[in-house]
Amino acid sequence: MENWVASIIESLGYFGVAFLMFVENLFPPIPSEVIMPLAGYISAKGQLSIVLVIIAGTFGSVLGAIFWYFVARWLGAERLRRWARRHGRWITLGTSDIDKAEHWFKRHGVSVVFFGRLVPTIRTVVAIPAGLFGMKLGHYLLFTALGSVIWTGALALIGWWLGSKWTEIEAWMDPFTYVVMTAVLLIYLYRVVTFQSTEKKAEDRRATGRR
Repeated sequence: MENWVASIIESLGYFGVAFLMFVENLFPPIPSEVIMPLAGYISAKGQLSIVLVIIAGTFGSVLGAIFWYFVARWLGAERLRRWARRHGRWITLGTSDIDKAEHWFKRHGVSVVFFGRLVPTIRTVVAIPAGLFGMKLGHYLLFTALGSVIWTGALALIGWWLGSKWTEIEAWMDPFTYVVMTAVLLIYLYRVVTFQSTEKKAEDRRATGRR
């Protein structure tokens, strides 16, 4: 996948970075932890501007977050849960994720949107309660953009910094990338396989009034 991601970025430039980060918010097995460091490394070679790479990555990430915001706002809580029960397995979005996001939002408010964008497993689902509870779009975009630019910027700068030392670290960088990708894939497969049992536990918690 690393070669595929790199080829898209090299052929499509900033649009490729934005596109991949948009897709990353919809399909978990394409992680930003691979996309943005690679984009940063490519910028270190002089093919792209690191500043524009960060802007493109942030733009794509925010677009993906907006998608889930409007999906949640349009569907509403119960319709979204019904959709998650039927189709959520393949994007690992279950009713338990919706319940947790709703609980965090009620407890911590808008700060969840900002800090949630900095946490890999929370980044996508944090958009859901914002949409469900009608958080003002302007506020949502502001906090989402701030959190996203920190996350994408940090990852891109890591790749940019490593780019100048690529010949020194290339021997262990490829195995490290494979380890990251394998871990992401295994977590994704685990969540797909255990989706039904997780949903059953979520239903039981709702039935007893617990989170």
